[in-house]
Amino acid sequence: MKAGGAVIAAVGEPLDHVALLYQDAREYVHGIRSFLAPALADSAPVLIAVPDDRLALLREALAGVGPQIRYADMRAAGRNPGRILPSVLLPFAARHQGRRAWIVGEPVWPGRTETEYPACLAHEALINAAFAGRDAAILCPYDAAGLDATTVADAGRTHPTFLTDDAGRRPSGAYTAPFAVAAECNLPLPAVPGHAESLRYDREAALGEVRRFVAANAHRAGLDADRTDDLVLAVNELAANTIEHSPGPGWVRWWAEPGQVIYQVEDSGHLDDPLAGRIPPAGDVTGGRGLILVHQLCDLVRIHTGPSGTDIRLFLSVPPERASRASVTSPASPARQLGGAAPAGRTPTPTAP
Repeated sequence: MKAGGAVIAAVGEPLDHVALLYQDAREYVHGIRSFLAPALADSAPVLIAVPDDRLALLREALAGVGPQIRYADMRAAGRNPGRILPSVLLPFAARHQGRRAWIVGEPVWPGRTETEYPACLAHEALINAAFAGRDAAILCPYDAAGLDATTVADAGRTHPTFLTDDAGRRPSGAYTAPFAVAAECNLPLPAVPGHAESLRYDREAALGEVRRFVAANAHRAGLDADRTDDLVLAVNELAANTIEHSPGPGWVRWWAEPGQVIYQVEDSGHLDDPLAGRIPPAGDVTGGRGLILVHQLCDLVRIHTGPSGTDIRLFLSVPPERASRASVTSPASPARQLGGAAPAGRTPTPTAP
């Protein structure tokens, strides 16, 4: 794998990236209104991207304050945390270049699984790098009553400032450099199950064989035609990148778990840019868009990369009615979700060779 470089423009005032810790709906609304007060007074552009059950609450609370607020359902737009920066936050800021962009984004909520969480944590950390020097204010609410203690503590590592209802603004003593946090999220992926099916490809192998392998097995797993096309395109992008940039062959592996189909693309390349796939390249740059497309097409993308190679794991959900008719299933434990006591053992087992 090879990362396309990205230039981050430094314009305007420094980034204000704040974590709102809230206990209930009253604190949620009060904290967001307080944070947005300067924007609402100045009719500045505002984006509110929160889970769907919070959208109605905020629409009612902010009704009549002006047409400058745009709303997005974060459960849909940010289901894959890797697409939030390139598809939600950065495009909004770019549309309002020259003005301070005000954003409320809630990418972590009770119900996020442990498989998703490292991607969420990396996203929150990399906001600080992607928006460095940009004229933007970003508030990230955290449900302190519903999330586990580890997740709430991690908010202090990815946000320079806290906002709480009882103490107002205060600096975070735990704030950590964004690339350092992202490196902690570069975890070995759980082992590929022994029953997974694999296809080796190299410079002589036609990408058509990869596409046929992906399509046939995605159909067996219960994906419909449109989602199968999405998956074929995503895997093809990664396999083409292997052929162009990696010195050795690549592997595509796939298996099904309850409610989802999983594909993994492996090669000997090293993805050395933590922001790869998260910042759209400049308009005149021809490369660097493949991983962005992969993030767009998949419900979750997990990456482990190092000097010995890169594994990229793609997750697509299978609707229950289709999964029940699929001919391929594999046993799996229910995904652990964020909430309640701090979850044990987030570190996955190493990938099998």
